[in-house]
Amino acid sequence: MSVKSCEKIEKSQVALTIEVEAAEFEAAMEKAYRKMRGKINVPGFRPGKAPRKIIEGMYGAEVFFDEAINIAFPDAYEAAVKEKELQVVGYPSVELVGECTRQGFTFKAVAPVYPEVTLGQYKGLTAPKEEVQVTSEDVDRRLQTLTDRNTRLVSVEREAKEGDTAVIDFEGFLDGKPFDGGKGTNHSLELGSHSFVPGFEEQVAGMKAGEEKDIDITFPEDYHADLAGKAVVFKVKCHEVKEKEVPALDDEFAKDVSEFDTLDELKADLEKQIKEEREKDAQRGFEDALMEQVAQGITAEVPDAMVEGQARQFVENFRTQIAQQGIPYDQYLQMTGIQESKLLEDAKEPALRQVKMDLAVMAVIKAENIEASDEDVEEEYKKLAEQFGMDVEMVKKYIQADQVKDQVCSRRAIDVVVESATAVKPEEKPEEKSEEEPAAEEKKPARKPRKKKTEEPEGAEPATEEKKPARKPRKKKTEESEEPKDAE
Repeated sequence: MSVKSCEKIEKSQVALTIEVEAAEFEAAMEKAYRKMRGKINVPGFRPGKAPRKIIEGMYGAEVFFDEAINIAFPDAYEAAVKEKELQVVGYPSVELVGECTRQGFTFKAVAPVYPEVTLGQYKGLTAPKEEVQVTSEDVDRRLQTLTDRNTRLVSVEREAKEGDTAVIDFEGFLDGKPFDGGKGTNHSLELGSHSFVPGFEEQVAGMKAGEEKDIDITFPEDYHADLAGKAVVFKVKCHEVKEKEVPALDDEFAKDVSEFDTLDELKADLEKQIKEEREKDAQRGFEDALMEQVAQGITAEVPDAMVEGQARQFVENFRTQIAQQGIPYDQYLQMTGIQESKLLEDAKEPALRQVKMDLAVMAVIKAENIEASDEDVEEEYKKLAEQFGMDVEMVKKYIQADQVKDQVCSRRAIDVVVESATAVKPEEKPEEKSEEEPAAEEKKPARKPRKKKTEEPEGAEPATEEKKPARKPRKKKTEESEEPKDAE
């Protein structure tokens, strides 16, 4: 293999012209022969037993060329990338240059590479930082979450009404024939949750255990293409009706759900938790705003491959998220009428922001000569083990040392930006949303040093999480400390 040329072109790409010489091509031809000979019929020989020269004599040497090229290309390309010390970030596009002969062939590979980044201002920046306040209403809402979490569902012998949970079998029919995604068995449907197509839950209301009913539904015009605007019939059988049994808010409740003996003590602890969480959120928002400025200030030709790869990762994270909620991905797409191509397209804008954020962090690391020692990595492993409640050696099996080192360096790079920055009071917003109804803000890209949240591409409708009905046993631990985000 020899590299004839290596040229930088637009969009952080490199064009490599690579020649595969006679000896390498001959080795690839021999591999191609061994792979293909069993599929080539030669009179007088059993399948796979005909010598290579006989086959080439009958069909020409070119019979193995295409397969030999496919065999030779990966090694030649990889060797060329290594020789030129390129940091490739995606798959290349490849084309042959000239004719392929027994003497070999030449090909051109255009590959996206890590871009050259020029760092703008990253010290002395200014960003808004929220002032933390906690009201009695905030504590009450958190307390309500605890109440909801410890609410039981109990069977009742009456008609189902809004707020109840109906356990149903259902199957949808279009023109008398069942359609895909329209069937469910022993499904727990909370009436009023609006998790089904409009009009369905309203008609389940009024059913009793053991009752069967046909429900007429017309799908919205903007629904999935196969069902948009279509009139269908759902055959529904109700197995059970359940209502919520809400616990009383008293000292006994506090004892059941926390380490405290009185409701007042529990409220005080919830107030403390909310304040700590909001202080962390305010600091995170401050850091995000600063790093967004740094990311916007860089100059780089970001290759499309990096953005597309990040967009695919966002969609994959979203797939994992809804799977954890018990919703099959394909069924989710069908229920919402969203195409995966639309998810990918919607994910490109936040993906570009994420890529630029990563590039900015790496540029700061380079500018500040930030490094992480083996001791730093070991200390970070210990923190991760404590965070996840795992043995250190087990954590090491799941997270590579290079990943941990990158995380440490990224955290230090962000600290450089934050420590030199000034926090200012945010501008007042026209309408202040409550904790229960957060303002619909644009998502900021996740940053490496923090534990990444599951990204959800813009345009996707989040699936609702089913509440756990079972009442929890008494624990000597405040429940909310385990899942602070859910409580908000």
